[in-house]
Amino acid sequence: MPTKLKKKFDVILARERQMAKSVAFQAIKPKPFSVWEVLIPVIFILSFMRSKEQREIFAQNLMFTKKMALEAAFEMRHKKRSKEAVLSRIASETQDLLASVADGVYSEAIRQKQLQEIDLLIDHYGKLMGGEGRDYVTLVANAYRTREDYAVFQDKLTSAERRVTQAARETLGDQTDDQMVARIDSASDRFRRQEVETIYSPH
Repeated sequence: MPTKLKKKFDVILARERQMAKSVAFQAIKPKPFSVWEVLIPVIFILSFMRSKEQREIFAQNLMFTKKMALEAAFEMRHKKRSKEAVLSRIASETQDLLASVADGVYSEAIRQKQLQEIDLLIDHYGKLMGGEGRDYVTLVANAYRTREDYAVFQDKLTSAERRVTQAARETLGDQTDDQMVARIDSASDRFRRQEVETIYSPH
């Protein structure tokens, strides 16, 4: 039987996955189907599956920092680890990843900005796990008593995410897909605005 803390972990993880999938769906635009895909169902199915796989991989990429931070926050509460200890472990893991990526798409600049985002998220997830609630809306409402309190956190998170994006832009240079970046930012903002309305609008 899952513990109370594990249930909160699962609720928060499900919300982050929901957001990542929503952003992926809006950011990755499907390509127009060819006449053969329309006429031959198996080709259509294969093309559709490739599109779904692309979005799933993209969503997992968006989850990278969130999952690391959430697992760290859980570890701090479940195993009584210090924040310094979990951040040190994450720094080591991302350093190993940096050393293993040979094509230059991951850089020290990106890693440092990700660590800053993870630091912020660990505090946020710890705050949610420390409160009462069986669903994400209640956890947030109890952790951030007013819309303004939650908005301050959301603004900090958006800024941290965009610093990661900027580091990626500088790393990738001309390889950066600026239209994709704009779609990600727009989809993320839209999801979060709708979420705030759900949590703080009078019922």
